[in-house]
Amino acid sequence: MAFVTLDGVRHVYGRGGVGLPAVEGLSLSVKEGEFAAVVGPSGCGKSTLMKLATGLQFPAAGTVTVGGEKVSRPVKIAGMAFQAPTLLPWRTTRENLLLPLEIVEPHRSRIRRDKAAYIAKAERLLASVGLAGAGSKFPWELSGGMQQRASLCRALIHEPRLLMLDEPFGALDAFTREELWCVIRDLHAASGITVILVTHDLREAAFLADRIFVMSARPGRIIAERVVDFPRPRDLEVTYTAPFQDVVHELRAHIVRARQAA
Repeated sequence: MAFVTLDGVRHVYGRGGVGLPAVEGLSLSVKEGEFAAVVGPSGCGKSTLMKLATGLQFPAAGTVTVGGEKVSRPVKIAGMAFQAPTLLPWRTTRENLLLPLEIVEPHRSRIRRDKAAYIAKAERLLASVGLAGAGSKFPWELSGGMQQRASLCRALIHEPRLLMLDEPFGALDAFTREELWCVIRDLHAASGITVILVTHDLREAAFLADRIFVMSARPGRIIAERVVDFPRPRDLEVTYTAPFQDVVHELRAHIVRARQAA
């Protein structure tokens, strides 16, 4: 059963909805518990798709549905992580994790009363991504990879049913990036959460996703869909195999054709 659906979506930025659409005729569906990835040429509307699916933007045409409800306001059951961790430098790592709970109900009404329980939850999340003991540190005391792990924890602290990842590892070195692929792989396996990853990294998409959607050049729409059937759990060694490279080359060919058609 589809958990996230975009059906015939058109979206235009700017006043009055005039100009070249960012996306047009955009349709896709993601099943509950699925790990989906979205790839495509630069400027194709990948980030717009993310904003539409979380209610940060609303389409000029078509419908967006999440969890069986048409999206008409920000989606509370979604968590988001971006390329920049955007941790507040004056708050500790633990306090940064708790920030969404201070804003969103029902946690906002409970956090002062149940502070110890929420702190324990934050510490468990940090430990699950290899940051045990880092809760009292400030963001400037953490490496880039550690900050991104904390950002993932903040996106998960309110136990969302949907996790949206917008180029979350793009600014990291290759080794740290692969480490975090494994963190996301394990978080998804443990929680069964629905994940949509927007990325330029085709290896990242092929390693993490169950299904990959390829977008056209702007205005973006889905031009190809690839099921990734490597068995789980996946080890990084799979990325060096010929079948894995075949998937990456296939995706690259789709994107090359999309750019040439623009």
